[in-house]
Amino acid sequence: MTITPEDLRKAMRNWASGIAIVTASHNGETHGMTVSSFTSLSLDPPLISVSLYKTSRTHALVSEAGHFGVTILAADQEEISNRFAGRVPDTEDRLAGLNIETLSSGAPFISGGLTFFDCRVIQEIPCGTNTLFIAGIIDAKSQEDGTPLLYFNQKYQKFG
Repeated sequence: MTITPEDLRKAMRNWASGIAIVTASHNGETHGMTVSSFTSLSLDPPLISVSLYKTSRTHALVSEAGHFGVTILAADQEEISNRFAGRVPDTEDRLAGLNIETLSSGAPFISGGLTFFDCRVIQEIPCGTNTLFIAGIIDAKSQEDGTPLLYFNQKYQKFG
């Protein structure tokens, strides 16, 4: 028995997750996308993974640059999540007009996010329509407090 992509999407709606934006910069081009497939893999060495759709502009930039940034969004950044989830098309500059920060690699981060992870790609694993990027964390910056933006059953959620 094989599950259809639509059946899988429907089933995965019951998985609550935080919202992260993956951004990359290469040869003067920057881009990013909202991801829910972000996870910590190891504390020592510090490793994370993200899964990116193979034909996305962000995938191409991450693969070419060999590094990327992850911004974990705060509860008041719903509009930014929508922008990077496709409300602003893949062909346009999703970072336009946003306050951007950088850490070690020069990858862009979205100001106001709860945490920034500056990452260097160490492995790319093809997985169906996506590529799983495993990356070492080379730098990080976190707020002491704050509330994350959450996503559950096709809706944004907030604590409390």
